[in-house]
Amino acid sequence: MRKFNLEIACFNFQSAVNAQLGGADRIELCENQHLGGTTPSIELLQQVRKEISIDFRVMIRNRGGNFLYTDEEFEIMKQDIIRFKKLGVNGFVFGMLDAKNEIDVERNKILVQQASPLKCTFHKAFDEVDNATESLEKIIDCGFDTLLTSGKKQNALDGSQLISDLIKQSNNRISIMPGGGVRSENILDLKIKTQPNYFHSSALRSGSEISDLEEIKRVKKLISSDE
Repeated sequence: MRKFNLEIACFNFQSAVNAQLGGADRIELCENQHLGGTTPSIELLQQVRKEISIDFRVMIRNRGGNFLYTDEEFEIMKQDIIRFKKLGVNGFVFGMLDAKNEIDVERNKILVQQASPLKCTFHKAFDEVDNATESLEKIIDCGFDTLLTSGKKQNALDGSQLISDLIKQSNNRISIMPGGGVRSENILDLKIKTQPNYFHSSALRSGSEISDLEEIKRVKKLISSDE
């Protein structure tokens, strides 16, 4: 039976613990949920590495807002990757656009090479671009192994048609991972419509910034079922 994997976006240590307890396959570690996720502190990263055995990728995004970075910000991102590689992370999550709101191929390639041999996810900056088809090819060319997207919609279920199209276009050259509003209530519809290798969810409930353990278990059970 085909395996469907689950990544949980974790904004704090307890969320990472819950992700592992709930059966998640991977963690996206970041902070500042209200900003959409930013680079976690060294202290949080070390705490997670000490206690968590499942894979985790680290967000490299030193501020909220747009995805056009200054030279100084880009240098910080490079240095963060160098430092974090020494701490036993399993990969990175980032994404840079240029002044035309297109994929910044040159800078993304530099960070992917900086991260090597660790794998990299291009995050939802993708949903800001105009031409999804062309942008996917650029992201593949940069060397990313995963693309996180809500299909350029508010949530992944609404964007499921584009996500499905991107999966077909990718032809197994990159993993297209639906994310954005992914919860137990809609995961089966999303699974049927897109058939991705990975799903991405924060599993947040009731305004909390801690991923809900029971929600993680429900989502994992649903994607693992034969329905």
